Order: sequence, then C-alpha cells, then structure tokens
Amino acid sequence: MPAALLVIDVQQSFLHRPYWSDADFPAFVAHLQGLIDRCGAARVPVVQIFHEEDGGGAANPFSPLSGFVKTLPQLHIKPQAVFFKNVHSAMFGRSADGLTLEHWLREKGIDQVIITGIRTEQCCETSARHASDLGFKVTYALDATLTFPMVAKSGRVYSAAELKDHTELVLTDRFAQVVAAEAVSV
Repeated sequence: MPAALLVIDVQQSFLHRPYWSDADFPAFVAHLQGLIDRCGAARVPVVQIFHEEDGGGAANPFSPLSGFVKTLPQLHIKPQAVFFKNVHSAMFGRSADGLTLEHWLREKGIDQVIITGIRTEQCCETSARHASDLGFKVTYALDATLTFPMVAKSGRVYSAAELKDHTELVLTDRFAQVVAAEAVSV
C-alpha cells in the first residue's frame, strides 16, 4: 500500500505564540526526524504542509509577511511536495500551482497517510479525520506530534500529555491506527 508522510505545520510561526514551550520539543524533533529519515531511505514521499493566515501583516507569525512560515531549523527535511493551507485540515492544502494535497496523493496512487506535526489535537487530528473520511488509510505517529497545555473555560488546565491521550482515544479504531513513530511501517 503506497504511503506518504505528512509533516503538518512544523514551522517557525509557533515559536512566536505565547503558549510555546520547549518542554516536549527535543523528543518530538527526535521522533519526527527519525521517521523522516526512515521514509526517505524507504522512498516514501515526505510532504510538508504549512499553515498561513491572511491579516495581521508581519505581526501575525502565520502571515507570509512575517517570515516565519518556514521549517523549524532543528528539522532536516527535503520534501517531495509542499502545500499551504489556511484551515485546520492539511487535506485542503494547495501547492504553488493550485493542486490540492488530496489530488496530489491520488495522482501519485497513494492511499495511506502518516500524520505528524504541530498541534496534536488541532491540525494533526483534523487532518487524520478528514483523510479517513476521504478513504485514506491513516497512521497517526503520536509521539511525532507536538502540542501545548490548554485552559478550558472552566479554568481547568489540560496538559500536553492529556491532550495526546484524548487524541489517541478518539482516533484509535475509528479514524486511524495510532502508534509510536518507531512502530510506523515504511
């Protein structure tokens, strides 16, 4: 079954958000880089998706004008294709020539996606659900995703670990096979 590795929103924009934390970052980069390297060696296409937002000018770290919509420097990646999105799902991403990620995957005969990136419970989880609904087999490399604590309206703080546990709970056996990066078959 042909697969592609999706590297979602692993971009410098996040360094400029108030919730950024380095706490889980080294482990995340190690897991993701290992998977990128394994996919490269196995000739599994590596696809990079960036999140962009209009508005806010250079002050918005997700605006192309900010200069931060680019790969985090700790990651060494040579993607076979690059897409840009302005919504949560990477499947809506478009290449420079306007081709959607979904179209690119189908054109290449790819029917399985491996989800990695930032943020676990947001763009990564949304992309996994969307890809599954489109008929792709989805492998979610949980430790090759990164997120940050969140505060609910009630005031309860949800740790990054709790958010990852929730993502694993809601995706497993419904939308994706959730595994550690080292367990991903390439």
